[in-house]
Amino acid sequence: MMQDKRYAITVEPRAAYLADESDPDHDKYVFAYTIRITNTGEVGVKLVGRHWIITDAEHKIQEVKGLGVVGQQPELKPGESFEYTSGASLSTSMGTMRGVYQMRADDGATFDAPIPSFTLSIPRTLH
Repeated sequence: MMQDKRYAITVEPRAAYLADESDPDHDKYVFAYTIRITNTGEVGVKLVGRHWIITDAEHKIQEVKGLGVVGQQPELKPGESFEYTSGASLSTSMGTMRGVYQMRADDGATFDAPIPSFTLSIPRTLH
């Protein structure tokens, strides 16, 4: 693990349940998540790829790999942030997401920025 302070990314996830797009009777639970990525290092970087691991309450895993995020490969100078919203669909009312962003620094170095695990769950309802 590279602990070089030149290459530091802070990833802050938030998730919300989309009741209007979900269909619990057919085991379809849709969530939106917003990710804020901040370059807390000393070198400009470009987000070139992502690798998500999405786990539902029955421990079924979906892996999502691809270039960039939401069709973009944002470039962040030190101190700059990029925020985007995307979605995930589960067959259970709860799950988790975690992963890594593949980053390329302006000096040519490549490194992974971990995405901390966060929970996808429907809000608790009181009866």
